[in-house]
Amino acid sequence: MVKQFKSKAQIIETAAQLFVDAAKKNIDEKGFFSVALTGGSSPIDLHKLLATEAYKSQVDWSKVLVFWGDERWVPLDDDLSNAKMSYETLLNHIPIPESNIFPMFKEGVDAKAYAQTYEQILREKLKDDARLDFIFLGMGDDGHTASLFPGTEVLHEKDKWVDAYFLAPQDMYRITLTAPFINKAEKIVVITFGEKKAKALREVLQGERNPEQYPSQLLEPTGGELLFLVDDEAAQLLT
Repeated sequence: MVKQFKSKAQIIETAAQLFVDAAKKNIDEKGFFSVALTGGSSPIDLHKLLATEAYKSQVDWSKVLVFWGDERWVPLDDDLSNAKMSYETLLNHIPIPESNIFPMFKEGVDAKAYAQTYEQILREKLKDDARLDFIFLGMGDDGHTASLFPGTEVLHEKDKWVDAYFLAPQDMYRITLTAPFINKAEKIVVITFGEKKAKALREVLQGERNPEQYPSQLLEPTGGELLFLVDDEAAQLLT
């Protein structure tokens, strides 16, 4: 489903309310709420809004489990770290136990080994659900989402929940949730705004099937809901 808004601010408000509503629902129904955050610049304003008293007071953060959709394999204090950005804009400003936060990085191990460890953490924490309740994602100008980049082998992964690989154009390792695991989620919310996203958004939503070039086409929930929140600029080429 696609919901179109006139401004980025409207997208952010809608995303924040979706998060709060999902948190309340899952905590009421089963006692905890699991979410994967996204990186880049797209979620910064969303995080800041969730950290305001009006929103954070609605959530029992002691029962929220925070994961990430993907990460650059850099230390947690590196400016490229998605986790660092999330701490600075949200996690340091809400009453969530540190034991409920699971960054996609660990000192002293390599990315591929930690991908296996991270999958085991997910399996342990999600228990019988075997899926995340909520995943925030962005979409790149090239149609990638999480660290599912065009032309990469991870696009063909069928079994792993988490994978890591060396992304040559960026000269670094990336660690990411895989498409099959993302698609297990109860709710997937993709935040996309700005005219630079217009071409990719059109191809992802209305173009020919080509996930090798536009990996966001791999977002196909197996039992949950996929929602694109887009502004007029990003949606300008949609018909």
